[in-house]
Amino acid sequence: MSKSRAIIDLSLVGVLGIAVIGSTLALGRRGDDYAFFDELIEVRQELARRYVEPVNDTRLREGAIRGMIESLDDPYTVYVPASEKRDFNKDLTGEYVGIGAQVNQLEGWLTIVSPLEDSPAFRAGIMPDDRIVEIEGKSTYNVSVDDCIDMLLGEPGTVVRFVIERKGERLPFEITRDRIKTRSVKGVHRASSDPNAWDYTIDPAAGIAYVRLVQFTPRCSEEILAALRSAGAESGALKGLVLDLRFNPGGLLDEAEAIADLFLSEGVIVSTRGRSFPEVVRRAEQPGTLPDFPIAILLNAQSASASEVLAGALTENNRAIAVGTRSFGKGSVQSVLELSSGQGSELKITEQGYYLPSGRSITRKDDSASWGVDPTDGFYVPMTDEQTLAMLEVRRKQELLMSGAAPGTETPNWTDADAVLSYLKDPQLDAAVRAVRARIAGGSWSPTGQPGPQSTSIASSELTKLAKYRERLLRELDRTERRASAIEAGESGAQAQLPDFWPDDTDLVGGQVELRDKSGKLITVLEITGRNLERALQDADVRKKP
Repeated sequence: MSKSRAIIDLSLVGVLGIAVIGSTLALGRRGDDYAFFDELIEVRQELARRYVEPVNDTRLREGAIRGMIESLDDPYTVYVPASEKRDFNKDLTGEYVGIGAQVNQLEGWLTIVSPLEDSPAFRAGIMPDDRIVEIEGKSTYNVSVDDCIDMLLGEPGTVVRFVIERKGERLPFEITRDRIKTRSVKGVHRASSDPNAWDYTIDPAAGIAYVRLVQFTPRCSEEILAALRSAGAESGALKGLVLDLRFNPGGLLDEAEAIADLFLSEGVIVSTRGRSFPEVVRRAEQPGTLPDFPIAILLNAQSASASEVLAGALTENNRAIAVGTRSFGKGSVQSVLELSSGQGSELKITEQGYYLPSGRSITRKDDSASWGVDPTDGFYVPMTDEQTLAMLEVRRKQELLMSGAAPGTETPNWTDADAVLSYLKDPQLDAAVRAVRARIAGGSWSPTGQPGPQSTSIASSELTKLAKYRERLLRELDRTERRASAIEAGESGAQAQLPDFWPDDTDLVGGQVELRDKSGKLITVLEITGRNLERALQDADVRKKP
Protein backbone atom coordinates (compact mmCIF):
# COMPACT_ATOMS: atom_id res chain seq x y z
CA MET A 1 0.00 0.00 0.00
CA SER A 2 1.28 3.44 -0.83
CA LYS A 3 1.60 6.07 1.87
CA SER A 4 0.32 8.96 -0.26
CA ARG A 5 -3.21 7.65 -0.67
CA ALA A 6 -3.78 7.73 3.08
CA ILE A 7 -3.11 11.46 3.05
CA ILE A 8 -5.53 12.10 0.20
CA ASP A 9 -8.45 10.34 1.85
CA LEU A 10 -7.88 11.25 5.47
CA SER A 11 -8.22 14.98 4.80
CA LEU A 12 -11.88 14.61 3.81
CA VAL A 13 -12.79 12.16 6.55
CA GLY A 14 -11.07 14.29 9.16
CA VAL A 15 -13.28 17.24 8.25
CA LEU A 16 -16.35 14.98 8.37
CA GLY A 17 -15.55 13.94 11.92
CA ILE A 18 -15.41 17.58 13.03
CA ALA A 19 -18.50 18.58 11.10
CA VAL A 20 -20.83 15.92 12.45
CA ILE A 21 -19.76 16.22 16.07
CA GLY A 22 -19.65 19.97 16.34
CA SER A 23 -22.84 22.03 16.59
CA THR A 24 -21.19 24.98 14.88
CA LEU A 25 -18.17 25.48 12.66
CA ALA A 26 -16.21 28.65 12.19
CA LEU A 27 -14.83 28.33 8.68
CA GLY A 28 -12.03 30.59 7.50
CA ARG A 29 -13.05 30.16 3.87
CA ARG A 30 -15.91 28.72 1.89
CA GLY A 31 -15.60 26.17 -0.83
CA ASP A 32 -17.37 23.22 -2.32
CA ASP A 33 -15.78 20.85 0.18
CA TYR A 34 -17.06 22.83 3.15
CA ALA A 35 -20.45 23.58 1.60
CA PHE A 36 -20.95 19.84 1.42
CA PHE A 37 -21.33 19.76 5.22
CA ASP A 38 -23.81 22.66 5.63
CA GLU A 39 -26.95 20.54 5.40
CA LEU A 40 -25.37 17.74 7.40
CA ILE A 41 -24.55 20.14 10.23
CA GLU A 42 -28.02 21.64 10.15
CA VAL A 43 -29.68 18.22 10.36
CA ARG A 44 -27.53 17.29 13.33
CA GLN A 45 -28.35 20.59 15.07
CA GLU A 46 -32.10 20.17 14.58
CA LEU A 47 -32.03 16.55 15.75
CA ALA A 48 -30.07 17.54 18.86
CA ARG A 49 -32.50 20.38 19.61
CA ARG A 50 -35.89 18.98 18.59
CA TYR A 51 -35.90 15.17 18.46
CA VAL A 52 -38.28 13.56 20.95
CA GLU A 53 -35.47 11.74 22.75
CA PRO A 54 -31.79 12.58 23.34
CA VAL A 55 -29.65 11.68 20.35
CA ASN A 56 -26.37 9.79 20.41
CA ASP A 57 -23.68 11.71 18.53
CA THR A 58 -21.59 8.59 17.96
CA ARG A 59 -24.48 6.78 16.29
CA LEU A 60 -25.33 9.85 14.22
CA ARG A 61 -21.75 10.20 13.02
CA GLU A 62 -21.35 6.51 12.19
CA GLY A 63 -24.74 6.51 10.46
CA ALA A 64 -23.75 9.49 8.33
CA ILE A 65 -20.49 7.84 7.28
CA ARG A 66 -22.20 4.54 6.48
CA GLY A 67 -24.83 6.40 4.49
CA MET A 68 -22.18 8.03 2.30
CA ILE A 69 -20.47 4.71 1.72
CA GLU A 70 -23.71 2.89 0.91
CA SER A 71 -24.46 5.49 -1.76
CA LEU A 72 -21.38 4.25 -3.65
CA ASP A 73 -23.12 0.91 -4.22
CA ASP A 74 -19.80 -0.85 -3.64
CA PRO A 75 -19.98 -3.78 -1.19
CA TYR A 76 -16.20 -3.75 -0.76
CA THR A 77 -15.86 -0.19 0.55
CA VAL A 78 -16.61 -0.47 4.26
CA TYR A 79 -16.46 1.77 7.33
CA VAL A 80 -15.12 -0.04 10.41
CA PRO A 81 -15.78 1.75 13.71
CA ALA A 82 -13.23 1.30 16.48
CA SER A 83 -15.55 -1.14 18.30
CA GLU A 84 -15.40 -3.56 15.33
CA LYS A 85 -11.75 -3.06 14.42
CA ARG A 86 -10.38 -6.12 16.25
CA ASP A 87 -12.75 -8.57 14.56
CA PHE A 88 -12.25 -6.91 11.17
CA ASN A 89 -8.47 -7.17 11.34
CA LYS A 90 -8.71 -10.75 12.61
CA ASP A 91 -10.72 -11.70 9.53
CA LEU A 92 -8.39 -9.73 7.26
CA THR A 93 -5.07 -11.10 8.51
CA GLY A 94 -5.95 -14.34 10.29
CA GLU A 95 -4.08 -13.11 13.35
CA TYR A 96 -5.37 -12.55 16.90
CA VAL A 97 -4.56 -13.24 20.56
CA GLY A 98 -6.41 -16.10 22.24
CA ILE A 99 -6.32 -19.85 22.85
CA GLY A 100 -6.37 -20.90 19.16
CA ALA A 101 -9.53 -22.90 18.45
CA GLN A 102 -12.44 -22.93 16.05
CA VAL A 103 -15.73 -22.79 17.95
CA ASN A 104 -19.44 -22.96 17.29
CA GLN A 105 -22.66 -23.07 19.28
CA LEU A 106 -24.27 -26.49 19.62
CA GLU A 107 -27.41 -27.16 21.64
CA GLY A 108 -26.94 -23.77 23.29
CA TRP A 109 -23.36 -24.43 24.41
CA LEU A 110 -20.05 -23.12 23.07
CA THR A 111 -18.43 -26.15 21.43
CA ILE A 112 -14.93 -26.75 20.07
CA VAL A 113 -14.90 -27.54 16.35
CA SER A 114 -11.14 -28.05 16.32
CA PRO A 115 -8.05 -26.60 18.00
CA LEU A 116 -5.60 -24.92 15.63
CA GLU A 117 -2.09 -26.05 14.75
CA ASP A 118 0.61 -25.27 17.33
CA SER A 119 -1.93 -23.43 19.48
CA PRO A 120 -2.22 -23.15 23.28
CA ALA A 121 -5.54 -25.03 23.02
CA PHE A 122 -3.95 -28.01 21.24
CA ARG A 123 -0.97 -28.10 23.60
CA ALA A 124 -3.35 -28.08 26.58
CA GLY A 125 -5.23 -31.11 25.22
CA ILE A 126 -8.44 -29.44 23.98
CA MET A 127 -10.30 -31.80 21.63
CA PRO A 128 -12.99 -31.47 18.94
CA ASP A 129 -16.53 -31.65 20.38
CA ASP A 130 -15.38 -30.47 23.82
CA ARG A 131 -18.15 -28.33 25.28
CA ILE A 132 -17.02 -25.14 27.03
CA VAL A 133 -19.62 -24.77 29.78
CA GLU A 134 -17.99 -21.96 31.78
CA ILE A 135 -15.55 -19.14 31.07
CA GLU A 136 -14.18 -17.31 34.11
CA GLY A 137 -17.05 -18.68 36.19
CA LYS A 138 -19.75 -17.56 33.74
CA SER A 139 -21.97 -20.13 32.04
CA THR A 140 -21.85 -20.15 28.23
CA TYR A 141 -25.35 -21.58 27.84
CA ASN A 142 -27.28 -19.50 25.30
CA VAL A 143 -24.52 -16.86 25.33
CA SER A 144 -23.73 -15.74 21.77
CA VAL A 145 -20.62 -17.12 20.11
CA ASP A 146 -19.25 -13.59 19.67
CA ASP A 147 -19.65 -12.81 23.38
CA CYS A 148 -17.95 -16.09 24.33
CA ILE A 149 -15.08 -15.37 21.93
CA ASP A 150 -14.67 -11.93 23.51
CA MET A 151 -14.12 -13.65 26.87
CA LEU A 152 -11.53 -16.04 25.38
CA LEU A 153 -9.57 -13.32 23.58
CA GLY A 154 -7.23 -10.99 25.43
CA GLU A 155 -3.64 -9.86 25.83
CA PRO A 156 -0.62 -12.11 25.21
CA GLY A 157 0.59 -13.84 28.38
CA THR A 158 -2.69 -13.49 30.29
CA VAL A 159 -4.53 -16.54 31.60
CA VAL A 160 -8.11 -17.54 30.81
CA ARG A 161 -9.91 -20.12 32.98
CA PHE A 162 -12.74 -22.23 31.68
CA VAL A 163 -14.46 -25.57 32.23
CA ILE A 164 -14.79 -28.27 29.56
CA GLU A 165 -17.46 -30.97 29.52
CA ARG A 166 -16.23 -34.13 27.81
CA LYS A 167 -18.20 -37.40 27.84
CA GLY A 168 -20.16 -36.29 30.86
CA GLU A 169 -17.07 -35.26 32.86
CA ARG A 170 -16.25 -31.65 33.69
CA LEU A 171 -12.59 -30.67 33.40
CA PRO A 172 -11.09 -27.30 34.46
CA PHE A 173 -8.49 -25.65 32.20
CA GLU A 174 -6.15 -22.69 32.58
CA ILE A 175 -4.61 -21.58 29.30
CA THR A 176 -2.21 -18.73 28.69
CA ARG A 177 -3.28 -16.65 25.73
CA ASP A 178 -0.83 -16.26 22.87
CA ARG A 179 -0.65 -14.70 19.43
CA ILE A 180 -2.41 -16.97 16.96
CA LYS A 181 -1.64 -17.07 13.24
CA THR A 182 -4.20 -19.12 11.38
CA ARG A 183 -2.51 -21.31 8.80
CA SER A 184 -3.83 -20.74 5.30
CA VAL A 185 -2.29 -23.78 3.56
CA LYS A 186 -3.67 -27.30 3.93
CA GLY A 187 -2.96 -30.63 2.30
CA VAL A 188 -4.58 -34.00 1.65
CA HIS A 189 -4.61 -35.22 5.24
CA ARG A 190 -2.83 -34.57 8.52
CA ALA A 191 0.57 -36.24 8.80
CA SER A 192 0.54 -39.43 10.86
CA SER A 193 3.82 -38.49 12.56
CA ASP A 194 2.71 -34.98 13.55
CA PRO A 195 -0.97 -33.86 13.56
CA ASN A 196 0.22 -30.24 13.39
CA ALA A 197 1.60 -30.92 9.90
CA TRP A 198 -0.02 -31.86 6.59
CA ASP A 199 0.82 -34.49 4.01
CA TYR A 200 0.60 -32.85 0.59
CA THR A 201 1.05 -35.92 -1.64
CA ILE A 202 -2.20 -37.11 -3.20
CA ASP A 203 -0.76 -39.50 -5.80
CA PRO A 204 2.59 -40.91 -4.63
CA ALA A 205 3.03 -43.13 -7.69
CA ALA A 206 2.67 -40.22 -10.12
CA GLY A 207 4.37 -37.65 -7.84
CA ILE A 208 1.32 -35.34 -7.68
CA ALA A 209 0.85 -32.95 -4.77
CA TYR A 210 -2.34 -31.28 -3.54
CA VAL A 211 -2.17 -27.86 -1.86
CA ARG A 212 -5.24 -25.92 -0.72
CA LEU A 213 -4.97 -22.20 0.00
CA VAL A 214 -7.78 -21.00 2.27
CA GLN A 215 -7.06 -17.25 2.15
CA PHE A 216 -4.30 -14.87 1.06
CA THR A 217 -3.08 -13.89 4.52
CA PRO A 218 0.29 -12.33 5.41
CA ARG A 219 3.19 -14.68 4.55
CA CYS A 220 0.96 -17.33 2.99
CA SER A 221 3.37 -17.38 0.02
CA GLU A 222 6.00 -18.67 2.45
CA GLU A 223 3.57 -21.38 3.57
CA ILE A 224 2.98 -22.37 -0.05
CA LEU A 225 6.71 -22.59 -0.74
CA ALA A 226 7.28 -24.70 2.39
CA ALA A 227 4.49 -27.07 1.38
CA LEU A 228 5.89 -27.48 -2.14
CA ARG A 229 9.39 -28.08 -0.78
CA SER A 230 8.07 -30.77 1.54
CA ALA A 231 6.42 -32.41 -1.51
CA GLY A 232 9.74 -32.39 -3.40
CA ALA A 233 9.41 -29.33 -5.64
CA GLU A 234 13.12 -28.54 -5.53
CA SER A 235 14.43 -32.12 -5.41
CA GLY A 236 12.56 -33.21 -8.53
CA ALA A 237 10.23 -35.62 -6.69
CA LEU A 238 7.25 -33.37 -7.40
CA LYS A 239 5.97 -34.10 -10.91
CA GLY A 240 2.62 -32.27 -10.83
CA LEU A 241 0.46 -30.05 -8.63
CA VAL A 242 -3.23 -29.49 -7.93
CA LEU A 243 -3.65 -26.02 -6.40
CA ASP A 244 -7.07 -25.67 -4.78
CA LEU A 245 -8.42 -22.11 -4.64
CA ARG A 246 -12.08 -23.04 -4.18
CA PHE A 247 -13.94 -21.10 -1.48
CA ASN A 248 -10.93 -18.74 -1.21
CA PRO A 249 -12.33 -15.18 -0.84
CA GLY A 250 -9.00 -13.49 -1.60
CA GLY A 251 -6.92 -11.29 0.67
CA LEU A 252 -3.57 -9.61 0.12
CA LEU A 253 -2.71 -8.87 -3.50
CA ASP A 254 1.06 -8.91 -2.95
CA GLU A 255 0.82 -12.48 -1.64
CA ALA A 256 -0.98 -13.56 -4.83
CA GLU A 257 1.78 -11.90 -6.86
CA ALA A 258 4.49 -13.64 -4.80
CA ILE A 259 2.88 -17.06 -5.32
CA ALA A 260 2.50 -16.48 -9.07
CA ASP A 261 6.16 -15.48 -9.20
CA LEU A 262 7.10 -18.89 -7.76
CA PHE A 263 5.77 -20.56 -10.89
CA LEU A 264 6.53 -17.93 -13.57
CA SER A 265 10.00 -16.95 -14.75
CA GLU A 266 8.70 -14.09 -16.91
CA GLY A 267 5.55 -12.40 -18.10
CA VAL A 268 2.90 -10.09 -16.65
CA ILE A 269 1.26 -11.26 -13.43
CA VAL A 270 -1.29 -8.47 -12.99
CA SER A 271 -1.71 -4.76 -13.54
CA THR A 272 -3.56 -2.26 -11.35
CA ARG A 273 -4.87 1.21 -12.03
CA GLY A 274 -7.39 3.64 -10.58
CA ARG A 275 -8.59 7.22 -10.92
CA SER A 276 -5.94 8.54 -8.53
CA PHE A 277 -3.22 6.04 -9.40
CA PRO A 278 -1.08 5.43 -12.47
CA GLU A 279 -1.02 1.96 -13.95
CA VAL A 280 1.39 -0.43 -12.24
CA VAL A 281 2.37 -3.66 -13.98
CA ARG A 282 3.73 -6.53 -11.91
CA ARG A 283 5.99 -8.91 -13.81
CA ALA A 284 7.48 -12.26 -12.89
CA GLU A 285 11.20 -12.56 -12.36
CA GLN A 286 13.54 -15.51 -12.89
CA PRO A 287 15.18 -15.70 -9.41
CA GLY A 288 13.32 -18.09 -7.11
CA THR A 289 11.24 -19.73 -9.85
CA LEU A 290 10.43 -23.37 -9.11
CA PRO A 291 11.07 -26.12 -11.67
CA ASP A 292 8.48 -26.53 -14.43
CA PHE A 293 5.79 -29.12 -13.61
CA PRO A 294 2.10 -29.36 -14.64
CA ILE A 295 -0.36 -27.37 -12.53
CA ALA A 296 -4.14 -27.68 -12.37
CA ILE A 297 -5.94 -24.94 -10.44
CA LEU A 298 -9.32 -25.70 -8.87
CA LEU A 299 -11.87 -22.86 -9.03
CA ASN A 300 -15.51 -22.37 -8.16
CA ALA A 301 -17.96 -19.49 -7.79
CA GLN A 302 -16.54 -18.70 -4.33
CA SER A 303 -12.99 -18.17 -5.65
CA ALA A 304 -12.60 -14.40 -5.58
CA SER A 305 -10.23 -11.46 -5.80
CA ALA A 306 -6.61 -12.54 -5.19
CA SER A 307 -7.62 -16.10 -6.10
CA GLU A 308 -8.64 -14.85 -9.51
CA VAL A 309 -5.42 -12.85 -9.88
CA LEU A 310 -3.34 -15.96 -9.24
CA ALA A 311 -5.47 -18.23 -11.43
CA GLY A 312 -5.59 -15.68 -14.26
CA ALA A 313 -1.84 -15.06 -14.14
CA LEU A 314 -1.00 -18.76 -14.40
CA THR A 315 -3.60 -19.72 -17.00
CA GLU A 316 -3.05 -16.71 -19.29
CA ASN A 317 0.71 -17.32 -19.20
CA ASN A 318 0.05 -20.97 -20.17
CA ARG A 319 1.58 -22.18 -16.93
CA ALA A 320 -1.54 -23.96 -15.65
CA ILE A 321 -5.05 -25.08 -16.53
CA ALA A 322 -8.17 -24.21 -14.53
CA VAL A 323 -10.57 -26.99 -13.50
CA GLY A 324 -14.04 -26.56 -12.01
CA THR A 325 -16.42 -23.66 -12.62
CA ARG A 326 -16.22 -19.92 -13.26
CA SER A 327 -14.83 -17.80 -10.43
CA PHE A 328 -16.69 -15.04 -8.57
CA GLY A 329 -15.60 -11.93 -10.48
CA LYS A 330 -14.15 -9.42 -7.99
CA GLY A 331 -11.60 -7.29 -9.80
CA SER A 332 -11.03 -4.45 -7.36
CA VAL A 333 -8.24 -3.57 -4.93
CA GLN A 334 -9.04 -2.26 -1.46
CA SER A 335 -6.77 -0.48 0.98
CA VAL A 336 -7.34 -0.15 4.72
CA LEU A 337 -6.84 3.37 6.10
CA GLU A 338 -6.86 4.29 9.78
CA LEU A 339 -8.89 7.47 10.26
CA SER A 340 -6.88 9.91 12.35
CA SER A 341 -10.06 11.62 13.59
CA GLY A 342 -12.00 8.44 14.20
CA GLN A 343 -10.59 7.23 17.52
CA GLY A 344 -9.23 4.04 15.96
CA SER A 345 -11.83 3.55 13.24
CA GLU A 346 -10.82 2.38 9.77
CA LEU A 347 -11.98 2.72 6.18
CA LYS A 348 -11.59 -0.11 3.71
CA ILE A 349 -11.87 1.66 0.38
CA THR A 350 -11.82 0.51 -3.22
CA GLU A 351 -8.99 2.45 -4.86
CA GLN A 352 -8.06 0.51 -7.98
CA GLY A 353 -9.08 -2.25 -10.33
CA TYR A 354 -6.80 -5.06 -11.35
CA TYR A 355 -6.44 -6.54 -14.79
CA LEU A 356 -5.20 -9.92 -15.97
CA PRO A 357 -2.16 -10.27 -18.26
CA SER A 358 -4.46 -10.05 -21.30
CA GLY A 359 -5.67 -6.66 -20.04
CA ARG A 360 -9.14 -8.02 -19.22
CA SER A 361 -11.00 -6.94 -16.09
CA ILE A 362 -12.65 -9.78 -14.20
CA THR A 363 -15.15 -7.55 -12.37
CA ARG A 364 -18.68 -8.86 -12.32
CA LYS A 365 -21.36 -6.19 -12.79
CA ASP A 366 -25.13 -6.39 -13.04
CA ASP A 367 -24.99 -6.16 -16.83
CA SER A 368 -21.97 -8.49 -17.25
CA ALA A 369 -22.24 -11.51 -19.52
CA SER A 370 -18.58 -12.40 -18.89
CA TRP A 371 -16.57 -12.10 -15.69
CA GLY A 372 -14.04 -13.87 -13.53
CA VAL A 373 -11.76 -16.70 -14.65
CA ASP A 374 -13.31 -19.56 -16.61
CA PRO A 375 -12.18 -23.18 -16.43
CA THR A 376 -10.00 -24.26 -19.34
CA ASP A 377 -12.03 -25.65 -22.24
CA GLY A 378 -12.59 -29.34 -21.60
CA PHE A 379 -12.15 -28.99 -17.84
CA TYR A 380 -15.51 -27.51 -16.85
CA VAL A 381 -16.67 -29.70 -13.94
CA PRO A 382 -19.85 -28.48 -12.19
CA MET A 383 -20.93 -30.00 -8.86
CA THR A 384 -24.43 -30.34 -7.45
CA ASP A 385 -25.28 -29.05 -3.97
CA GLU A 386 -25.40 -32.64 -2.72
CA GLN A 387 -21.92 -33.37 -4.11
CA THR A 388 -20.53 -30.18 -2.57
CA LEU A 389 -22.00 -30.96 0.85
CA ALA A 390 -20.59 -34.50 0.76
CA MET A 391 -17.15 -33.18 -0.21
CA LEU A 392 -17.17 -30.53 2.53
CA GLU A 393 -18.20 -33.07 5.16
CA VAL A 394 -15.19 -35.27 4.34
CA ARG A 395 -12.95 -32.19 4.29
CA ARG A 396 -14.20 -31.11 7.71
CA LYS A 397 -13.28 -34.49 9.20
CA GLN A 398 -9.79 -34.26 7.73
CA GLU A 399 -9.27 -30.80 9.22
CA LEU A 400 -10.05 -31.86 12.79
CA LEU A 401 -6.90 -31.61 14.87
CA MET A 402 -6.44 -34.35 17.44
CA SER A 403 -3.90 -36.92 18.51
CA GLY A 404 -4.74 -39.93 16.33
CA ALA A 405 -7.76 -40.53 14.15
CA ALA A 406 -11.22 -39.52 15.29
CA PRO A 407 -13.12 -42.40 16.93
CA GLY A 408 -15.16 -44.33 14.35
CA THR A 409 -13.41 -42.62 11.43
CA GLU A 410 -12.38 -44.87 8.57
CA THR A 411 -9.59 -43.53 6.39
CA PRO A 412 -8.21 -44.93 3.14
CA ASN A 413 -4.75 -46.20 2.37
CA TRP A 414 -3.16 -42.81 1.70
CA THR A 415 -0.67 -44.36 -0.74
CA ASP A 416 -3.52 -45.57 -3.00
CA ALA A 417 -4.47 -42.48 -5.02
CA ASP A 418 -7.68 -43.96 -6.48
CA ALA A 419 -8.88 -45.01 -3.03
CA VAL A 420 -8.08 -41.55 -1.68
CA LEU A 421 -10.00 -39.81 -4.49
CA SER A 422 -13.00 -42.08 -3.92
CA TYR A 423 -12.89 -41.34 -0.18
CA LEU A 424 -12.71 -37.56 -0.67
CA LYS A 425 -15.94 -37.50 -2.75
CA ASP A 426 -14.72 -34.58 -4.83
CA PRO A 427 -15.46 -34.80 -8.60
CA GLN A 428 -13.51 -31.61 -9.37
CA LEU A 429 -10.41 -32.82 -7.55
CA ASP A 430 -10.73 -36.20 -9.26
CA ALA A 431 -10.85 -34.50 -12.68
CA ALA A 432 -7.82 -32.34 -11.82
CA VAL A 433 -5.68 -35.27 -10.67
CA ARG A 434 -6.58 -37.30 -13.76
CA ALA A 435 -5.68 -34.33 -15.95
CA VAL A 436 -2.28 -33.88 -14.29
CA ARG A 437 -1.61 -37.62 -14.56
CA ALA A 438 -2.32 -37.53 -18.29
CA ARG A 439 -0.13 -34.46 -18.75
CA ILE A 440 2.79 -36.14 -16.93
CA ALA A 441 2.38 -39.37 -18.90
CA GLY A 442 1.68 -37.99 -22.37
CA GLY A 443 3.04 -34.48 -22.39
CA SER A 444 -0.28 -32.81 -23.21
CA TRP A 445 -3.51 -31.96 -21.45
CA SER A 446 -6.41 -34.36 -22.07
CA PRO A 447 -9.91 -33.10 -21.17
CA THR A 448 -11.38 -34.69 -18.05
CA GLY A 449 -14.45 -32.47 -17.89
CA GLN A 450 -16.94 -30.78 -20.19
CA PRO A 451 -16.40 -28.04 -22.81
CA GLY A 452 -16.38 -24.62 -21.18
CA PRO A 453 -19.84 -23.04 -20.97
CA GLN A 454 -20.46 -20.03 -23.18
CA SER A 455 -20.96 -16.60 -21.62
CA THR A 456 -24.52 -16.47 -22.92
CA SER A 457 -25.42 -19.75 -21.21
CA ILE A 458 -23.91 -18.56 -17.91
CA ALA A 459 -25.78 -15.26 -18.20
CA SER A 460 -28.96 -17.23 -18.91
CA SER A 461 -28.31 -19.34 -15.82
CA GLU A 462 -27.86 -16.20 -13.73
CA LEU A 463 -31.14 -14.79 -15.07
CA THR A 464 -32.87 -18.06 -14.20
CA LYS A 465 -31.54 -17.87 -10.63
CA LEU A 466 -32.67 -14.25 -10.32
CA ALA A 467 -36.11 -15.10 -11.69
CA LYS A 468 -36.49 -17.91 -9.15
CA TYR A 469 -35.34 -15.58 -6.39
CA ARG A 470 -37.89 -12.99 -7.47
CA GLU A 471 -40.60 -15.63 -7.45
CA ARG A 472 -39.66 -16.68 -3.92
CA LEU A 473 -39.81 -13.06 -2.79
CA LEU A 474 -43.25 -12.64 -4.32
CA ARG A 475 -44.46 -15.84 -2.65
CA GLU A 476 -43.06 -14.64 0.66
CA LEU A 477 -44.85 -11.31 0.26
CA ASP A 478 -48.08 -13.13 -0.53
CA ARG A 479 -47.67 -15.40 2.48
CA THR A 480 -46.94 -12.39 4.69
CA GLU A 481 -50.08 -10.65 3.43
CA ARG A 482 -52.21 -13.72 4.16
CA ARG A 483 -50.78 -14.10 7.65
CA ALA A 484 -51.28 -10.40 8.35
CA SER A 485 -54.87 -10.62 7.08
CA ALA A 486 -55.51 -13.59 9.35
CA ILE A 487 -54.18 -11.73 12.37
CA GLU A 488 -56.17 -8.60 11.51
CA ALA A 489 -59.33 -10.72 11.17
CA GLY A 490 -58.83 -11.95 14.70
CA GLU A 491 -57.95 -15.52 13.79
CA SER A 492 -55.91 -17.55 16.21
CA GLY A 493 -52.17 -17.94 15.89
CA ALA A 494 -52.62 -21.63 15.19
CA GLN A 495 -54.80 -20.89 12.16
CA ALA A 496 -52.19 -18.47 10.82
CA GLN A 497 -49.32 -20.93 11.14
CA LEU A 498 -47.78 -22.50 8.05
CA PRO A 499 -48.81 -26.11 7.34
CA ASP A 500 -46.41 -28.90 8.25
CA PHE A 501 -46.65 -31.61 5.60
CA TRP A 502 -43.98 -34.04 6.90
CA PRO A 503 -41.30 -34.31 9.63
CA ASP A 504 -38.42 -31.84 9.21
CA ASP A 505 -35.75 -34.57 9.10
CA THR A 506 -37.34 -36.35 6.12
CA ASP A 507 -34.97 -36.49 3.11
CA LEU A 508 -37.02 -36.47 -0.10
CA VAL A 509 -34.22 -35.58 -2.54
CA GLY A 510 -34.31 -38.13 -5.35
CA GLY A 511 -37.94 -39.02 -4.65
CA GLN A 512 -41.02 -38.31 -6.78
CA VAL A 513 -44.29 -36.42 -6.60
CA GLU A 514 -47.32 -37.80 -8.43
CA LEU A 515 -49.90 -35.26 -9.53
CA ARG A 516 -53.44 -36.56 -10.22
CA ASP A 517 -56.67 -34.83 -11.21
CA LYS A 518 -59.84 -35.07 -9.13
CA SER A 519 -60.84 -38.34 -10.80
CA GLY A 520 -57.52 -39.94 -9.85
CA LYS A 521 -56.00 -39.87 -13.34
CA LEU A 522 -52.19 -39.48 -13.27
CA ILE A 523 -51.25 -36.13 -14.84
CA THR A 524 -47.49 -36.05 -14.33
CA VAL A 525 -44.64 -37.32 -12.16
CA LEU A 526 -42.14 -34.78 -10.77
CA GLU A 527 -38.65 -35.66 -9.57
CA ILE A 528 -37.63 -33.98 -6.30
CA THR A 529 -34.24 -32.33 -6.92
CA GLY A 530 -33.85 -30.12 -3.83
CA ARG A 531 -34.91 -29.54 -0.25
CA ASN A 532 -37.37 -26.67 -0.76
CA LEU A 533 -40.47 -28.64 -1.74
CA GLU A 534 -42.31 -28.17 1.54
CA ARG A 535 -41.58 -24.43 1.53
CA ALA A 536 -43.01 -24.14 -1.98
CA LEU A 537 -46.12 -26.18 -1.08
CA GLN A 538 -46.73 -23.99 1.95
CA ASP A 539 -47.31 -21.15 -0.49
CA ALA A 540 -49.47 -23.21 -2.85
CA ASP A 541 -53.23 -23.85 -2.81
CA VAL A 542 -52.88 -27.32 -1.26
CA ARG A 543 -53.52 -28.92 2.10
CA LYS A 544 -52.66 -32.20 3.73
CA LYS A 545 -55.30 -34.81 2.99
CA PRO A 546 -56.91 -36.19 6.17
